[in-house]
Amino acid sequence: YRRDGGSVSVDGEDVWENPAVKRRLVLVPDELYFLPGADLVRMEELYRRVYKSFDRERFAALLDAFRLPETKSIDTFSKGMKRQAAMILALSVRADYLLFDETFDGLDPVMRKYVKGLICEDVAERGTAAIITSHSLRELEDICDQLVLLHKGGIVLESEAADLKASLFKVQVAFPAACSRENFAACGDILEYSKNGSVIHMIVKGDAQGAERKLKAMNPLILDILPLSLEEVFVSEMRRLGYRFDDSAGEDS
Repeated sequence: YRRDGGSVSVDGEDVWENPAVKRRLVLVPDELYFLPGADLVRMEELYRRVYKSFDRERFAALLDAFRLPETKSIDTFSKGMKRQAAMILALSVRADYLLFDETFDGLDPVMRKYVKGLICEDVAERGTAAIITSHSLRELEDICDQLVLLHKGGIVLESEAADLKASLFKVQVAFPAACSRENFAACGDILEYSKNGSVIHMIVKGDAQGAERKLKAMNPLILDILPLSLEEVFVSEMRRLGYRFDDSAGEDS
């Protein structure tokens, strides 16, 4: 597709009508496409004609590992089998850039772990760049180095995943006497604050160890400092920007 605006480039080279650049990247989209009636033998031939880097030995090894029938029409495959077929073809290209949209959709837990391992193997051994998009942030928790949160076509947050987890944390604390939000101002930037009985719940941006020391000095009855999941980070950032989940049920985020 010709772009509507902005720029699309790989290492400074425009992608539009540039076969040499396109051969350096491979895409596994959310809505998979295979030639009508094709089996994996025919799809392999197509990929070999498009990608000079296509690795037939790796294709054969992955086909054996995934245990997919190579001469059976892909149209008859289940959703998960089609996703596996697309992954086999993409990973056999040996591309510099791997683009995956909803990569793990339809895969069982064992297969998800195996696919993650294959992607990490390419990144570690070949310096491949993998860009993975997903609505299930739990799937990305243990695999991504960098995180970009998108909403309505814009970037909500961009950060190194390790830095993000180190700077955001959840606090559960209770005191014998009543407290207010102002009592915890020295602990960091309080993004969310709520009370359930005597227990105070906070999401804080700052130094977790420093906050823990200051809270302990206040002699709490209970104190827990917990890391945030990526889903909790996303929800917190969206609320900080004024997004109300209760008014927007069903919206794509």
